[in-house]
Amino acid sequence: MYKLMKGRFGYAVRVVGVSQSRWARQKLCHQNERDQVRTVFVPVLRHYSSLLPARGNLLTLPGPNYGVPSRGIGMLIARVLRGALKIRYLVLGGSLAGGSALAKTYEQWKEALPDTKFLESIMPSQEELDAVRSTLISYRDKIKNAVPEFTLDPKLKELGESRYDQLMLWFKERLDDAIRAAEEEKADSAGIFSDGEILTLSGVAKFPTPLVKDFSSDLKQHAISFSAMGSAAEREREKAETISEKYEGLQEELMQVQLKYQKEVERLEKENKELRKSLMLKAGDTAARKKIKKSLIDMYSEVLDELCDYDSSYDTQDHLPRVVVVGDQSSGKTSVLEMVAQARIFPRGAGEMMTRAPVMVTLSEGPYHIASFKDSTREFDLTKESELAELRKEVELRMRNSVRSGRTVSHEVISMTVKGPGLQRMVLVDLPGIISTVTTDMATDTREAIRSISQQYMSNPNAIILCIQDGSVDAERSNVTDLVSQMDPQGKRTIFVLTKVDLAEENLTNPDRIRKILSGKLFPMRALGYFAVVTGRGNKEDSIQAIKDYEESFFRSSRIFKGGVINSHQCTTRNLSFAVSECFWKMVRDTVEQQADAFKATRFNLETEWKNNFPRTRELDRDELFEKARGDILDEVVNLSQVSPKQWEEALSKKLWDKMVTYIFENIYLPAAQTDNSGTFNTTADIKLKQWADQMLPKKCVEVGWETLEDEFRKFMEHAKNSKDHDTIFDNLKACVVDEAMRRHVWEDKAADVLRVIQLNALEDRSVNEKQQWDAACKFLEDSVKEKLQTTEGTLREMVGPSTKEQWMYWYYPTEDQKKRSTVKNELEKLLVSEYAHKNTLSYDEVTTVRKNAQGQGIDVDNEFVRETWHPVYRRHFLRRALSKAYDCRKSFYAYHQGLEGELGVECNDVVLFWRIQQMFKITSNALRQQVMNREARRLEKEIKEVLEEYGYDQDKKEKLLTGRRVMLAEELKRVRQIQEKLEEFIHSLNAEK
Repeated sequence: MYKLMKGRFGYAVRVVGVSQSRWARQKLCHQNERDQVRTVFVPVLRHYSSLLPARGNLLTLPGPNYGVPSRGIGMLIARVLRGALKIRYLVLGGSLAGGSALAKTYEQWKEALPDTKFLESIMPSQEELDAVRSTLISYRDKIKNAVPEFTLDPKLKELGESRYDQLMLWFKERLDDAIRAAEEEKADSAGIFSDGEILTLSGVAKFPTPLVKDFSSDLKQHAISFSAMGSAAEREREKAETISEKYEGLQEELMQVQLKYQKEVERLEKENKELRKSLMLKAGDTAARKKIKKSLIDMYSEVLDELCDYDSSYDTQDHLPRVVVVGDQSSGKTSVLEMVAQARIFPRGAGEMMTRAPVMVTLSEGPYHIASFKDSTREFDLTKESELAELRKEVELRMRNSVRSGRTVSHEVISMTVKGPGLQRMVLVDLPGIISTVTTDMATDTREAIRSISQQYMSNPNAIILCIQDGSVDAERSNVTDLVSQMDPQGKRTIFVLTKVDLAEENLTNPDRIRKILSGKLFPMRALGYFAVVTGRGNKEDSIQAIKDYEESFFRSSRIFKGGVINSHQCTTRNLSFAVSECFWKMVRDTVEQQADAFKATRFNLETEWKNNFPRTRELDRDELFEKARGDILDEVVNLSQVSPKQWEEALSKKLWDKMVTYIFENIYLPAAQTDNSGTFNTTADIKLKQWADQMLPKKCVEVGWETLEDEFRKFMEHAKNSKDHDTIFDNLKACVVDEAMRRHVWEDKAADVLRVIQLNALEDRSVNEKQQWDAACKFLEDSVKEKLQTTEGTLREMVGPSTKEQWMYWYYPTEDQKKRSTVKNELEKLLVSEYAHKNTLSYDEVTTVRKNAQGQGIDVDNEFVRETWHPVYRRHFLRRALSKAYDCRKSFYAYHQGLEGELGVECNDVVLFWRIQQMFKITSNALRQQVMNREARRLEKEIKEVLEEYGYDQDKKEKLLTGRRVMLAEELKRVRQIQEKLEEFIHSLNAEK
């Protein structure tokens, strides 16, 4: 009786009412059939194991055992098809999800599915399987019956160990000859024996006579058995060779199937990339754009960018995972990275060191294949060769700019992002290649510097080390393997990559050497996995697609691949990329939360220190402090407009007089005052004034205006320091900015020409029209003469020493030179008393008289000593006389106005001269004041802004001018907060993705 029942795999017919013994017999029969099928299909399935679903980690080598189907031939074919089409179902599922958004119909997807009819030609038919099964069973029975069992005669042991060893040694030497002889003489396998002889293929073998006599009959029997065994062994050897040939053929066929399958998968992946690109482009809303921009790998890259510049004085270190690419120079590090990034983004040189600084490359998925730098908004289109060339130039320029002070390599990190369809998400750091010798064009410490950089990155316990070894050179020349084994002796985070396998196959005669390398038995280092890749044919013009085609072609025809030296999972950069990405994200998930906790503790420590040391101060970093200082400086520039015109003119007039008083007295007034009459005085004064106004006066006035502007601005800066809100941390920055702006500031070119015209006009006017002007000129003359007189008396006091009053009251005593000066001064004053209108020079007789009078007092001096003392003595006498004349001229305005001052015995040419100079100063001050208020103050403000703008981009300047623990602590706090916030954001997104 039969019953239709629904089971796990469909409907089935069940027998009902059959006896238990009959059912057991049927079950046993089915079990025997399954055992026979298993015996036939296990070897076949092992050859087609790549079509079954892969299990375990990508880095785990595939094991030899696979499951065997237990539900017949149909279930076997179903399993094979399910394994082969597993990836397609996944792609199909993702495609259908995206197809709903793109209005794709089911029939279009059905037509896009690949043709699977090629499996029919690969899988054997039922008849072929039955034939193979029958052949194997009969072969087993023949072998079992043909090979006789060999047992050693017990009598041999009775002769003792010595004879037994002799016999066994003889059997070992002659075994091969006996096998060959048995094949040729199998018709007469018994042979012909005589005493002491055995017939063999090589002739007659002699035994020791006593041994033969005792065991001749036994030896004949065993010789017959050995001959039969030799014949069977030879047949086994021939069949083994036949099976080996079939195995090689099946392996070749298997490789072709794998390549065809991989091509089909790549085609489906390409279609999937196009669909993902379309979906990304169609997501035009703001939320979608934000999500694409802030992908997981981009968020993680931002954290690493922050950590590149982070320098903490605490124990917290950067232990976040990265993929560190290390290797010997020219070993193919950069080429491997370019293959993973699918673009030739790095500069190349023939044997020259090109990687001079660490390059951190963040790979992420995006609709377009583009690259960009961390500190730039420009995007390079990697599908265009012209922009690829510009990108390589930019990378090379950044590397050379990072190397300073005569060094060859730099610790500065160049960060860039590469996005594109199908790229594996991870962060790789390309380091300078390890070198053995320092050339003449390198710094002497280059080798140690490169090793130091490599050790710094590999010492991170969470860094994944991608160890690149050149397969075309001798393994003994490797430098990187020893370094990697020191940093990761257990190999828990190292992935070994053998490059240039095509050259290695040409150069190596022993493929076992490559097998040892890829199995971890040649180098003294351990690794998670071993990969073999081909990164081109040495032509830097080849595209990535051309290199991938060449790599695929090489492994398809490679004898090291055909010979089983390497497994299919261990070759191609595509498999390497998948493995590294999976290992990277596993490391990230395992360690990122621990690192976030470490930064949280560091933040707490820093905040506690800030509260204890700066309780009432805001946490401002360098950039914020600089912006505050910028505002303060610009406020002081604005305050220049609050200076009144009167203040400007007074400051300018005072500065003009201080700059020119010496020239006026020495070069104009004193020469004119030595003349005998009024006409000569005026003539001399006019000539001197004209020369002065034409040559140096306008330029000096421009300098005075510039210095006055600077003085007034610095007064405001100093006044700000006295306020209660003043912060001393800005003093160095403000002073440096003002100094730099003043150094750049140049007065307007036409200003000197304009001043020259108005100054000449002012100096030519000799008419004093008002009593008030006359009085002002007299006062100006008196003040100027008094100031000069005071200076001259001070000079004389230093020459002659303390006065008698000072000697008695303050116990000051003159030196010997001062005593001589005092004696000579007294003698010179007697001359001036005797001749009040004495000229400014001494005659020879007068010098001799003074010297002899001094000798009469016991003072011996020379003529030059007398003349040196004469100048300040006469200067004081002249100034006193001029001051007296100025007092007399106060009342002579009306006489001057009427032209009668000469008749009254009073010459007031001095007053007129100083009035002309005073008027010139007044007009010049007014002109300079207008230039300052209308143009120069604004130009100074513009120059200060330019300096501030330059300093704002110069981080070194800011670090130099804004210093102190307060600044350092605020900077560190800001960095730690940013890192912690970005880490928390990344962890949240990572958990959401899980």
